[in-house]
Amino acid sequence: MKLRTLMLGGALALTAVTGMAQADTTPVVPYHYGMPLNIAKVISMNETPTNECKVIKADMKFLDKAGKVEDVSYHKLSEACDFQN
Repeated sequence: MKLRTLMLGGALALTAVTGMAQADTTPVVPYHYGMPLNIAKVISMNETPTNECKVIKADMKFLDKAGKVEDVSYHKLSEACDFQN
């Protein structure tokens, strides 16, 4: 009986820690023309991989001048367009 209680307590603790780690994500704000970004340092840039030349959604995570991490999404041409003549 004690082993079952210990396993249940461990599982609940792991679930709580996982939930807290997911809660730290910042919402992704869609970029609009003229939006001030105040970028101090770019942390990462991600985009949907594709072999077609088309407009895709990309995300940029950056540190603003106040030290806050921000996420912005925007539309751009895929990297496949760079290799077409």
